[in-house]
Amino acid sequence: MNVEQAIHRAAATLRNAGVDTPEHDAKLLLAEACGCSLSDIDKAMLLGKSIAALAEEHSAESVSPALSVEGVPERRFDAMLARRAAREPLQYIVGHAPFRYLDLAVGPGVFIPRPETELVVQEGLDWLAARRGRNEARFRVVDLCAGSGAIGLSIVTETADVEVWAVELSERTAAWTRRNAETVLGPTGTGSGIDGRYHLVLGDATDPDTLAELDGTVDLVVTNPPYVPESEIPEQPEVRDHDPQLALYGGSPDGLLIPERIIGRAAALLRPGGLLVMEHDISQGAALVAYAQAHGFNRARTGRDWTARPRYLVARRDDYCA
Repeated sequence: MNVEQAIHRAAATLRNAGVDTPEHDAKLLLAEACGCSLSDIDKAMLLGKSIAALAEEHSAESVSPALSVEGVPERRFDAMLARRAAREPLQYIVGHAPFRYLDLAVGPGVFIPRPETELVVQEGLDWLAARRGRNEARFRVVDLCAGSGAIGLSIVTETADVEVWAVELSERTAAWTRRNAETVLGPTGTGSGIDGRYHLVLGDATDPDTLAELDGTVDLVVTNPPYVPESEIPEQPEVRDHDPQLALYGGSPDGLLIPERIIGRAAALLRPGGLLVMEHDISQGAALVAYAQAHGFNRARTGRDWTARPRYLVARRDDYCA
């Protein structure tokens, strides 16, 4: 079977299973099975290459270590295809997920980073950039509910004058955070010119005792907490059946309980003039702006995602940042 035939067959299988992007997923799975790129798949389709010929052109070392099925690429591809048709998340199957400039390891027990969260990070980075030069010391940044480490690791690798504390409640999830931190920063946190600027803390992000030593000194809190309303169970099997419930649901029917507690914790952590950027459900914007203004923040607004939906809270600790 050549590559074009394999992709058409696989896409039909995924389409029948209800997958939203069958062609893209089929190509990505075959690329992982053969240890090549998506552009290599497109070229092979145009040239009528076989899967075996495509795999021979690329080193076996480039095949993802997450692919446990041994043997020929066709067998690896078929095994991955079956998992995707069963609606296992694509990122769990290939073992990694892109986020800004990083490629993060993911799998069962960790929330898969979403593109919307990249906007949350950018909001925080833009705020830091606008204030750079006012303070000779490093900016202090806290990533509450760290998950894969996407937020904190992006900030610490994209800026040279920050120190990041990342808080994660689940020990199982923290293993993924630590794995990604070691991959990005090195085993001792000294990779890529970074020296001791990223700290992973196991604890409850809403607990006043967590990072209590930093209260009143933090410049920026950036967070993607659990916020899905418990009354609105996601329809997608990839989310409903695979994302950790601890990272998904906001602790109440409207999903606001945990985000509100995060707002309270952020208000205590931030110094005068500090900023909170927090992702939330599209139904929660107005409620969280009002809550922030009533609980330690005198300026708050809602940021929008690429489709103009209300997606994240931006709240200032006081007028110092005006």
